[in-house]
Amino acid sequence: MRTLTAFLALLFATSAIAQTPAFDPKSWKGQQAGPPTQVLTLGSAHLAELKTPPTPEALKPLLDKLATFNPTVITHEGLSGEQCDILQRYSARYQEVHARYCWDTADAEKATGLTVPAAMEAIEKTLVSWPAKPSPVERRKLASLFLAANDRPSALLQWLQLPTVEQRVGDGIDTALMDVIAKSVKSPDETIQIGVTLAARLGHNRIYAVDDHTADSIFGLAGPGFEEAIQKHWNQEKSPNLLAFDKARKEAVEAGDMLAFYRILNQPELQRSFITFDFGAALKMDAPALFGRQYVAWWEARNLRMVANIRAAFGNKPGSRVLNIVGASHKAYYDAYLDMMHEVELVDVETVLK
Repeated sequence: MRTLTAFLALLFATSAIAQTPAFDPKSWKGQQAGPPTQVLTLGSAHLAELKTPPTPEALKPLLDKLATFNPTVITHEGLSGEQCDILQRYSARYQEVHARYCWDTADAEKATGLTVPAAMEAIEKTLVSWPAKPSPVERRKLASLFLAANDRPSALLQWLQLPTVEQRVGDGIDTALMDVIAKSVKSPDETIQIGVTLAARLGHNRIYAVDDHTADSIFGLAGPGFEEAIQKHWNQEKSPNLLAFDKARKEAVEAGDMLAFYRILNQPELQRSFITFDFGAALKMDAPALFGRQYVAWWEARNLRMVANIRAAFGNKPGSRVLNIVGASHKAYYDAYLDMMHEVELVDVETVLK
């Protein structure tokens, strides 16, 4: 009996020894045929949440800097029509996530006769034979398809590339969808004011929504007391270093210097300070059910899925230049996960914004 007990103890002890991965994806860096895919991630504030959202004029110096990178693919922190369709179908699992992050496509479905999946299929077929110089009719039609697919940013991108006189009803765009577009134009958020504006300047056909909220199911399964514990965690006292960054960001916004604001947001030191404050501290929370670790699990799963969506966005475009526009708290995780990919070469955002 003692021998069996000793054997089992040895077996369990052996199985608990940490394993070194058999393969490091980074070891294949630079071995791809052709040039690497260059990826630049811009950490952003959610501009709509600022006390005074910046004007287009204030954002122009930032856009000019990003234009020098000349991205061929632009992604943003929004939910795709496909994910919104999933969230709606599994509303019991994801509770109010669809209502919080997705748009109502009823008007677009009425105007086009297409559901979200049907509209997405129509978009892919349209873009396969998309001409170098599309006609206004083709742009209006594609804009209507994007609206039906729950992709308002890409619809607006098509609309902004129309001559003013052609921004009118017709070819799938009715008065209800005209109202949707008019509201989108005025949206102060970074997807529109940075992503869509830059993509229109560069003549892109679409921008890619890469956010993912399916990991929000972790919140629903965390149990009672989770929200209170995480709120208490967020209310912890900030370090002097982080407070200094907060002050500098506030001063830049008040001065209307959005380029300086984005330079601050994207400093590696600020990125590390915030991660230490939030996710680093959460890992160490000694709370019932280890709520902090569940919170970090949600964050890691969300970012991994977002980066997987980015990888898919340029999957058919090897060697492209990719610009990601995302909340600043995601940037360091984006860079860490993207850097694991064989063909990806990270671009230094500080150098681009100089």
